[in-house]
Amino acid sequence: MPALLVAYAGLVLLNLLGVGLHQEPLEWLTKPLLAPVLALYLWRLTRRGHPLVLAALAFATAGDVALLLPEAGAFAVGTACFLGTQVCYLVAFFRQGAAAYLRARPLLVLGCLALWAAANAVLLPQLGALAWVVAPYSGALLTMAASAWVMGPRAAWGGAVFVSSDLLVGLGAAGVEFPGRPVLVMATYAAAQLLLTGAFVHTRTVQEVSSPTGWDAHRSAAPAAGAAGEAAGH
Repeated sequence: MPALLVAYAGLVLLNLLGVGLHQEPLEWLTKPLLAPVLALYLWRLTRRGHPLVLAALAFATAGDVALLLPEAGAFAVGTACFLGTQVCYLVAFFRQGAAAYLRARPLLVLGCLALWAAANAVLLPQLGALAWVVAPYSGALLTMAASAWVMGPRAAWGGAVFVSSDLLVGLGAAGVEFPGRPVLVMATYAAAQLLLTGAFVHTRTVQEVSSPTGWDAHRSAAPAAGAAGEAAGH
């Protein structure tokens, strides 16, 4: 396992301890580092990284910090930051062919629309002034989750777990509380970001192996050129 993934797992465990034991310094120490570690992991394993996913993780870092703040407007600011995260992921999935994928699967689209409508019908009346930012955010989130299917099971699970995490956040914002909810929020959030980032790491790595560039491409092209020359000589 790459060292950065070990570091990420360690940060997640420490953060869950901080959340579960109500140790705010531990939360402040670990939560802002989660997305940057994943960004570095993506950058290291794919050489150049994926700009849209890196941007998604940058927005997530800002959102994580905002949601740690006690100010009344921090939730709205954090949600706006995570809207940027979802838009970046969404554009990345559309560049992988999500538009055509979704057109061919109307039931998936209808299912996400139904979930969006049901969740907003239940939660928005309880959110008051926050409804104006939660409604568009939840729409972007579910669109991202549906689009993630284009990249296979890992990304699809990442989108679904992200939806689960934010539903738990929405319940808390609406005043619905139960034991372990904050820990579940962070556990599912950390898993979702890892799955989504991992999907892009896997895709880029496969592309690099199957499509040689630079010196490797030159070497693989040379025998083909020689063979063509021999064929022409005959």
